[in-house]
Amino acid sequence: MGVSRRDFLKISGAGVASATVGLSAKEARAEALRTEHSRVTSTICPYCSVGCGMLVETKGGEVVNIEGDPNHPINRGTLCPKGASIIQLRNNPKRLTKPLYRGKGAKEWKEVSWDWAIDQIAEKVKKTRDETFESKNAKGQLVNRTMGIASVGSAALDNEETYLIQKFMRGLGLVYIEHQARL
Repeated sequence: MGVSRRDFLKISGAGVASATVGLSAKEARAEALRTEHSRVTSTICPYCSVGCGMLVETKGGEVVNIEGDPNHPINRGTLCPKGASIIQLRNNPKRLTKPLYRGKGAKEWKEVSWDWAIDQIAEKVKKTRDETFESKNAKGQLVNRTMGIASVGSAALDNEETYLIQKFMRGLGLVYIEHQARL
């Protein structure tokens, strides 16, 4: 006795129907997506100077998903392998989240507070600027510049961030200002 395709489908359908009848409504419901009720923020991939758009989804202060932005004119939702794996950059137990400092002659790095690190950077920038600031050049022309500090911007910055950094660096009197996207 052979089973036809029609009979096979009837038997299979009856088996599936009888299996689902025994499930309660709670058991039959699909699990909620991890991105449900998450906050979506658009950003730019930090890896190269292409500037692909990304959508970062956060919930409870944690990044739960990162994907390409389909409305971004550069990548239209696609990401390269580095961009596609960027969530590993954020959700990595080995990721440094606090500044480290290694003093002069020290062999080991030590963890320091953000306030201390920012104060140290500000002091060193001020000291270097004060020591190397020129108000007039050799010809007596007004220049108001410092030749002891340089700035190299990141290609991951958008135009607005780059503009603000430029203004800040020029305000300090820097002459040597470069941007990675131009290199």
